[in-house]
Amino acid sequence: MNNILNDDLSIYKLSIFCKAVYIFSQELTSDKKISLDKILLDEFDIILKQMDLIGKIDNIDKVEPLIYPFPLDNVKMREDKVIDELPIEDILKNSGSNLYNQVKLPKVVE
Repeated sequence: MNNILNDDLSIYKLSIFCKAVYIFSQELTSDKKISLDKILLDEFDIILKQMDLIGKIDNIDKVEPLIYPFPLDNVKMREDKVIDELPIEDILKNSGSNLYNQVKLPKVVE
């Protein structure tokens, strides 16, 4: 398989996805967890097959990534600046619940 996960950002995004799946699955009953595991494994298999298919395209490494579907000639974007970051401990101190240094929110969709 042509390794499409060849940069740190792709690997990071995949690890975040896996972490989210793990956290979500911890709140399910065992019968729902088995069903969810099967669904997620099937979906992940499809994603890997699609990535393999994309990796087989000739000269794919020469294709410029598409950021926006239309030209941004007249759009001025502001520069990102980090200013006065709050320590993670202060942020989590005010949250009702947290897990893995992230604010844990209640489920809003059934």
